[in-house]
Amino acid sequence: MEATSSAQSQATTLEIIAFHLGDQQFCIKTTSIREIRAWAAATALPHAPPHVLGMMNLRGSVIPIINLAAKLGVQSSVHTSRSAIVVAEVGSSTIGLVVDRVSDILSIGNGQIQPVPDFGTEFDPTFSYGIIPLDQGMVCFLNLDQMFANIEQVAAA
Repeated sequence: MEATSSAQSQATTLEIIAFHLGDQQFCIKTTSIREIRAWAAATALPHAPPHVLGMMNLRGSVIPIINLAAKLGVQSSVHTSRSAIVVAEVGSSTIGLVVDRVSDILSIGNGQIQPVPDFGTEFDPTFSYGIIPLDQGMVCFLNLDQMFANIEQVAAA
């Protein structure tokens, strides 16, 4: 019986990585993350959407670099030595997400995720699994698959 309880508790626990965009905190599943790299400028693409900073060569693979703050419509800091590129798998694509700084890796229970309240903002609620209240404040849990459902179009650009 103890093994069943342990398996159930493991199934309801998620590991997330928390990061900052400006003064707001967000997180994504660690299972989506391939690596975290230091900030480096991307090669700009003509006619790219405003949130696409450009492309980067990652060990022979060219990946799009996304300004996550611009995609979400939040104020971001100027890129500094604390800025990072979170390389993530979204569907069959690999993308780089620029964040102001990575803050923590956390384990949370599924029961901690609460629905995103509707404040009438322009934030698309399908971009998020919900909000996670933590001691250090509220963290928006991003759904990368929904947010970048059309990423193949960017990767092909």
